[in-house]
Amino acid sequence: MSSKALTGFVLWSLFLLTSIAAVAKSSVRIVRLSYVEGSVQIDRNTGRYDKAFLNLPITEGVKLRAQSESRAEIEFEDGTTLRLVPDTTVQFPQLSLEDSGQKVSTVEILSGTAYVNYAGTKENSLSLVFGREKVALTKAAHLRIGVDEKGAAIAVLKGDIQVEGPAGTSQVKKNQTAEFSFADDNKLALVKNIDDQPFDAWDKQQDQYHQRYSGNSYNNYSTGNYGMADLNYYGSFFSAPGYGMLWQPYFVGAGWDPFMQGAWAFSPGGGFGWVSAYPWGWTPYHSGAWVFLPGYGWAWQPGGAWSPFYTPRVLNAPAGFAAPHAPAGGTGTVIVNRGPVPVNVAHGGQRTVIRNNSAGLGVPRGEINNLAKVSQHVQTHGTVVERTHPAPVSMAAPARGPMNSGAGSGMGPRSSSRVSGTSRPMGGSPRPMSSPPSSPRSAPPASPHR
Repeated sequence: MSSKALTGFVLWSLFLLTSIAAVAKSSVRIVRLSYVEGSVQIDRNTGRYDKAFLNLPITEGVKLRAQSESRAEIEFEDGTTLRLVPDTTVQFPQLSLEDSGQKVSTVEILSGTAYVNYAGTKENSLSLVFGREKVALTKAAHLRIGVDEKGAAIAVLKGDIQVEGPAGTSQVKKNQTAEFSFADDNKLALVKNIDDQPFDAWDKQQDQYHQRYSGNSYNNYSTGNYGMADLNYYGSFFSAPGYGMLWQPYFVGAGWDPFMQGAWAFSPGGGFGWVSAYPWGWTPYHSGAWVFLPGYGWAWQPGGAWSPFYTPRVLNAPAGFAAPHAPAGGTGTVIVNRGPVPVNVAHGGQRTVIRNNSAGLGVPRGEINNLAKVSQHVQTHGTVVERTHPAPVSMAAPARGPMNSGAGSGMGPRSSSRVSGTSRPMGGSPRPMSSPPSSPRSAPPASPHR
């Protein structure tokens, strides 16, 4: 090879490597707004707060605030969770994907109280900034962080951490609380206990839910398809000849399709992405394909690459089906049908009405098994079914259930109980409609009454 050709080859190789690195560095990364209750608001790095709703993608630079009587949860790719209680504001100054594949996250707690349950997975890092302090998490830990105008405090519920601040680096161990006073140059006071707070039980309840259901799935967090706990709770996998393993939600009928309700939400740097109104509507809308099986309805087929702003492929669509298309221009949120609100579901006193295309909307998590007969009746009749025995849901104190509740999300109240056990076994043949197991399950402690 001549020197000129060699020089050209080297320059082209350098250009190619630089281009690959640039593409990897510019990859857009999102995490999931996995739970919304009450009036939760989002600033998508625009300086203006809008209403936040379930399954919105959280991108770098976003601010999120839970107002009075509101709560929220953010789920990261490895199963790490961040939970906000009322009157809490956080910011995400860094959500990056390195060219090595490492996911680097930084969360700043600006005010209020947040719970962080860090999974401690390899090749991921999470830094927490609060007041003038910073915690760089390198192994599994469960923390409660509070910030107000007087100072900041971090309680270590699990694990050991190091807190860096103006006064130096401090070691804080399990069952200890580090308190920092803003008026006294962030002086540290280490307390060898943790005071109980009203939302500790709620945080524990959410952890129990994720632990119970995330491990009983066809896929798992290692695939990058997080949000699997909701798939296990709200539906089941089955084997379909010619298609392999498919997933279908409970409480769906012949008239249902996976794009009936939702919204197109614009994110700076990412454009429009589909946001599903369904409580399980994260993983099936960022990977895989939706398949229509004649006589059985729509089901989700796992597979393919994970994409932040993604419209899943549609296979074997029935005649007359119009696949969703992102808006050609503009910004903001474009509602599809009724958008991220429950449809064909009504809660009134001691009556719950479910229609055959509800797909779990408005059905409290603790009620899935109790409503098995309702689902069977819907399968048989394909119309409205009414349940008239007393509902266990307190309208004054909603807790986590299948959908968001309160003004911020437009969802109905959630049940304060969750069920335990395993999800429906995989395998078998496609069925006309999914229905949950009918065996009773125990429930973890209810969340605190607000």
